[in-house]
Amino acid sequence: MIFWKLFYIFLRIGIFSFGGGLAMIALIQNEVVEKQGWLTAQEFTDVVATSQITPGPVGINTATYTGYMAVVNAGYPEWLGIVGAFLASFSVILLPLILMLLVCKLLLKNKDNPLIASAMSTLRLAIVGLIAAAALLMVTPENFGSYAVSPTQLFVSIGIFLTVFVASFKFKASPILLILLSGAVGALVYGVL
Repeated sequence: MIFWKLFYIFLRIGIFSFGGGLAMIALIQNEVVEKQGWLTAQEFTDVVATSQITPGPVGINTATYTGYMAVVNAGYPEWLGIVGAFLASFSVILLPLILMLLVCKLLLKNKDNPLIASAMSTLRLAIVGLIAAAALLMVTPENFGSYAVSPTQLFVSIGIFLTVFVASFKFKASPILLILLSGAVGALVYGVL
C-alpha cells in the first residue's frame, strides 16, 4: 500500500538528510521519481519550485507536496492525497526530531571535546556536497530548456541563472528581490517570445 511506502521512504529520507531541505531534494527525487515512479521529472520540478516559494522549510514542503502528488497520481481521491501529504511530512521530521533532542543533550554536555568539533567539521563538508548535488539535479531541460527545442529559452535561462548567482554571491542581493526580478524577466521574455 502506498501509505506504508510513503511513511517508510520519508522516514528514511528524514534520518539521512543531514544539511536540511536542500540536501533532502536529491534523496526525494531519487526515491519518488527514479525508484517508485510516483512523479515525473516535470512534476517533481514543479513540486520543488512550489516548495521554495511557499513559506516554511523547503525539505518539509517538498515532502508535503510529494506525498500529496504521489497518492493522487496513484489514483486515490484528493482527500487521501491530504493524508499522504501529512504522512510524508510527519515521517520526514519524526526521527530527526528525536535525534536532535538526543544530540543537543549530548553536545551541551561535551561541547568542548575536540573529537566533537572534528566531527562537526566533517559533517559540514558532506552537507556542502549534498546541497551541490541538489543544485545539479535542477539543471534539466524542464528547468533550463533544450538547445534542440528552443535555444533562446536555454540562453535566457542560463543568463538569469548566472545573473542571480553573481548578484547573490558577490553583491549579497536580497533573495526575495532576486526571485521577484527573475519572475518579472521570465514573464517578460517568455510572454513576448
